[in-house]
Amino acid sequence: MPSVLLQRPEGAAPTASGAAPRRRTRVFALAEARWATAALVLFLVALPLQLVGAPAWAWGPLYAAAYVTGGWEPAWAGLTALREKTLDVDLLMIVAAIGAASIGQVMDGALLIVIFATSGALEALATARTQDAVRGLLDLAPTTATRLADDGSEETVATDDLTVGDTVLIRPGERVGADGRVLEGASEVDQATITGEPLPVPKEAGDEVFAGTLNGTGALRMKVERDASDSVIARIVAMVEEASQTKAPTQLFIEKVEQRYSLGMVFATLAVFLVPSGFGADLTGSLLRAMTFMIVASPCAVVLATMPPLLSAIANAGRHGVLVKSAVVMERLGQIDAVALDKTGTLTEGTPRITGIRPLTGSGLDEDALLAIAAGAEHPSEHPLARAVVDAARTRGLAIPDMEDFTSAPGTGVTATVNGHTIAVGAPARLLSGTDASSVEAAAIAESLEDAGRTAVLVQRDGAPVGVLGIADRLRPDAAATVAALATLTGSAPMLLTGDNPRAAALLAEEVGISDVRAGLLPQDKVAAVQEQEKAGRKMLVIGDGVNDAPALAAAHTGIAMGRAGSDLALETADAVIVRDELATVPTVVGLSRAARRLVVQNLAIAAVFISGLVVWDLAGHLPLPLGVLGHEGSTVIVGLNGLRLLRDAAWNRSAAPARGDR
Repeated sequence: MPSVLLQRPEGAAPTASGAAPRRRTRVFALAEARWATAALVLFLVALPLQLVGAPAWAWGPLYAAAYVTGGWEPAWAGLTALREKTLDVDLLMIVAAIGAASIGQVMDGALLIVIFATSGALEALATARTQDAVRGLLDLAPTTATRLADDGSEETVATDDLTVGDTVLIRPGERVGADGRVLEGASEVDQATITGEPLPVPKEAGDEVFAGTLNGTGALRMKVERDASDSVIARIVAMVEEASQTKAPTQLFIEKVEQRYSLGMVFATLAVFLVPSGFGADLTGSLLRAMTFMIVASPCAVVLATMPPLLSAIANAGRHGVLVKSAVVMERLGQIDAVALDKTGTLTEGTPRITGIRPLTGSGLDEDALLAIAAGAEHPSEHPLARAVVDAARTRGLAIPDMEDFTSAPGTGVTATVNGHTIAVGAPARLLSGTDASSVEAAAIAESLEDAGRTAVLVQRDGAPVGVLGIADRLRPDAAATVAALATLTGSAPMLLTGDNPRAAALLAEEVGISDVRAGLLPQDKVAAVQEQEKAGRKMLVIGDGVNDAPALAAAHTGIAMGRAGSDLALETADAVIVRDELATVPTVVGLSRAARRLVVQNLAIAAVFISGLVVWDLAGHLPLPLGVLGHEGSTVIVGLNGLRLLRDAAWNRSAAPARGDR
């Protein structure tokens, strides 16, 4: 191949091979966050002044400012909804807060305002961060590419200007600028962003390459086969956005009756005031009774019946390494009845490791000696397989010998002089050509390793095979137990969705106990598999880690991403994140969600008893305002404390016990 392929032209975009810059919305760039923070600060300043007995002029204006800063946005949203003949809980909470202030319960109203403003800010931040991640995905593809003219001259053009049929040069270390097919050259391309495969894939003439994937040490000439708007990476962006927009809006349990409750409370409050007044009752007394009714019938206890158990479960899960992004997500986790898992980086660790060292008969080498000379030859290489060999030697405490005359051939392997011998390490199919006994033995060992789902690496000394190394992505220790626990929780066996090759997928699935295996999938294929299950009435939980998993995470009922190696897009798209990559926490957090849902039902029953009792007392008799406030606040405290039970470690341990199969 012409040496010009290995030369980077002056002025080439440096981002072609670098990592994509991360776009991330700052918290205080959002107006909702600024207003919520202002309301919270004002409330926290006013509260201690009130509690220590300071005069009302000291804390009253602070509470008033908190009402305005935290309440104007939900009030405006509520009025906007009212113009569309919809009454939502935002407006109801604002009215309840103002009503509380009008009868002297200023602090209660301010607390309601702060809670609602903070909730709105968190929702706005989550939405903005997801949009950041989707936009940032486009940065994986370089902005420029080297287009080759018919006369062999080079031209740097914007990737958006590439058209089907153009010939593009991809130098070592550059990112591919468009979807196409290799015309000339050989290299290894890291396409984990698209397929999730743990190792770079050899590419030569006739093979397909995708925009956004990272070229290795070789140079490639490729022919563009798709426009930029139709590339796989662009379609991933489109699928994530579409899934996020069309995913059915989820509501907490109490919000499902929000309209009827809100309308009923408004009309009942008006009736409590107007009906007695129409029969000549004292206006002040009627107004006081109506305000008492609104306070005791307001949904504070009902809202707290729902939120503390879910928020406590979120806090407990967070302490144990699972970040659940909202109360809605915590509720949804308990509803899942089917699970799909990715392979690389989810069921496996996502890092190649040495799993077998096989010296050949008559080589005169033991395992340590074979590994040492292989590590010496591979030491300068940046290839993932080379790193696996060197890491294994270091783990065993072996001294890595010095080497000289290092060379690397894309798709074949490396060659170096180690201890005076020429050592070659690479693909058996490329290095083995003889029919002597050692070559036959090496070929048989390589075949057996590959049949077991390993990648075989041949080691030659002075042109003769001396051993074979087996390399594989290691299964997570808790993978099999997690699959079994999820099957027990959902009543159905999980499925495996992976872009890896069918043989490797089938072997791993057998090891962890999965029978439904779908391999060789592109991102759109994973989405189709999830949508197929959702259309059948299943509520799917998808667990993954890569860019290629993001559309499926967005399309599923609930998505969980692995935190340590997860891509930005997967982390932002997922509903929850396993921060420490402890897969066994998934069934536990599902169990915790179900415990939270049970507490929600308990709390709703408690709140209903208190509210109905106080309302009947106010309507049938004469409920003194202080007793009404006491009963209302008492019910709020009771359901709040009941929900906080899920903060204890014992709640997590109880949820983990069924996942472990404890009795």
